[in-house]
Amino acid sequence: MLNNHCGTCSSADTTLQAFIASLDVETAHHRVKDQQVKCGFGLQGICCRLCSNGPCRVTPQSPRGVCGANADTIVARNFLRAVAAGAGCYVHVLEKAAQTLKELSLKKGKLKGEKTLNRLADMLGINEPDLHQKGALVASKILEDLYKPRSEKMELVEKLAYKPRFDVWNKLGILPGGAKSEVFDGIVKTSTNLSSDPVNMLFNCLTLGIVTGLYGLTLTNLVNDVILGEPSIRVAPVGFRVIDEGYINIMLTGHQHAIFAHLQDRLNEEDIHSRAQAAGAKGVRLVGCTCVGQDLQLRGKHCQDVFSGHAGNNFTSEAVIATGGIDLILSEFNCTLPGIESIADKMQVKMICLDDMAKKANADLLTYTFENREKISEHVINEAIESYQKRRKQINVRIPKEHGHDDCVTGLSETSLKEFLGGSWQPLIDLIAKGKIKGLAGVVGCSNLTAKGHDVFTVELTKELIKRNILVLSAGCSSGGLENVGLMSPGAAKLAGNELREVCETLGIPPVLNFGPCLAIGRLEIIATEVAEVLGVDIPKLPLVLSAPQWLEEQALADGSFGLALGLPLHLAQPPFVTGSKLVSNILTEQLLNITGGQIILEDDIAKAADKLETIIAQKRTALGLL
Repeated sequence: MLNNHCGTCSSADTTLQAFIASLDVETAHHRVKDQQVKCGFGLQGICCRLCSNGPCRVTPQSPRGVCGANADTIVARNFLRAVAAGAGCYVHVLEKAAQTLKELSLKKGKLKGEKTLNRLADMLGINEPDLHQKGALVASKILEDLYKPRSEKMELVEKLAYKPRFDVWNKLGILPGGAKSEVFDGIVKTSTNLSSDPVNMLFNCLTLGIVTGLYGLTLTNLVNDVILGEPSIRVAPVGFRVIDEGYINIMLTGHQHAIFAHLQDRLNEEDIHSRAQAAGAKGVRLVGCTCVGQDLQLRGKHCQDVFSGHAGNNFTSEAVIATGGIDLILSEFNCTLPGIESIADKMQVKMICLDDMAKKANADLLTYTFENREKISEHVINEAIESYQKRRKQINVRIPKEHGHDDCVTGLSETSLKEFLGGSWQPLIDLIAKGKIKGLAGVVGCSNLTAKGHDVFTVELTKELIKRNILVLSAGCSSGGLENVGLMSPGAAKLAGNELREVCETLGIPPVLNFGPCLAIGRLEIIATEVAEVLGVDIPKLPLVLSAPQWLEEQALADGSFGLALGLPLHLAQPPFVTGSKLVSNILTEQLLNITGGQIILEDDIAKAADKLETIIAQKRTALGLL
């Protein structure tokens, strides 16, 4: 995994790897070598530290903790606690977005995504002609559902879910109550001397997966579309080349695009441009990093003069700051690595956090509220200009402009893709039926440094899949890795199999479609639902597979639980800390097939993983009567 020559972690992005190797600051790519020895108990999920009798470590010689909990209980409990935390993160993001939409609507602010608002209102059964009243009612409906007690089933699940799936969930008894209550009770259930039933806890994970998918993913996307405007397919630059040292550059990290709505608009105004010029700069630009950068890129047509582009994913962010071209870091949620703090200090870069859920040690906390959005935007702009003036004469700016690509295709969503296809999914279905596209693979989720190196498994698996004429859809930090190595540029068609290459070259598209942030996994679910509805089948029947080869965080486990609830096969290169329990592992990898239709596929060999996913697609094609 490590490149011994430079002492850093290997990366699929060789330009990035070379740049990191040349730095005189420490990054995660350097630190990974000191963390190669892993705790075997932790990897298997059989360490329990919930009470002072522990930490207890389950072994064949000592098969129970002091309290009597066995490996099955401990593993399931640890897994549920992680899924609950991940679901909670997504619920938090939706709550903030819905609150912003409600306040914006009540104040009669600009709602840029009128089509999406009308679509949401129709989905939720809201009949209101006034646009702003409609926005307030939609937001209120969402918030009411989030705040229900667990004993009251969430009203919107049935309105959002595909009916065949809803019926499966209802039969299994896994329909969620209020989202925040489900997260709360998921944590409670995993506390000391409470639940010891591993099967019950795994079913709880499926419930939290539904909460994550329909609320934290799908609804958050749609609410953001209303506030910020719908995605539109376009070509955009990616990588370090998006950083122009002639501008005052504000780097954004996190997941909550709605928080930046006012700042984004304010930076477009002439007085800010004049102030920047007076400070010696061309203007002020937003540089995207992590998932919020992907979200800005997705809607880039709405802020082309302000948003310079997406620089990279979570494990690229330290190097972005180390270029010296960033003047202020604005963060609001996770994927903001603690490692950026020391680099920001060295590069004299001011850090401001807008959400106390993600307060960094050396950052100012300026908690975002809708009422204070104007003051916050002014403060951020003032600090950015001041930082630029103070630091630029003292810092050597070194931006590797050869990094990235100028022709990344972005702006994909369930609506923009359908419009591109002529307003119907039938062209896609026809291509699949004819075998021009063998099937679809969602390569989604995080980036990590352990599955063969930074983005290595993600990139190499994607290459294997497109070579086999499988169209890849990506969302999350995985997209950041794939776009920076050129797989989301039209020229990547040459790497695809003959049939897929012909499709891509005819349509002028890459073989890997960029749906943006991890939140956009919800967009892939909408596409799957709509295609399944056209075919008149349930989602598990589709020639569709998922892979989160380099999953990283608890949020990824919540995403994965949604995929399993949908009945989809989910490949992971690394087990989610469950291998210490044969029962839990068996349920997740085998028994779920007969429950929801989903399963986890564990495979750490790239070619074998591609083989397994291709085989599943072939089986589903055969079941649909396709050759």
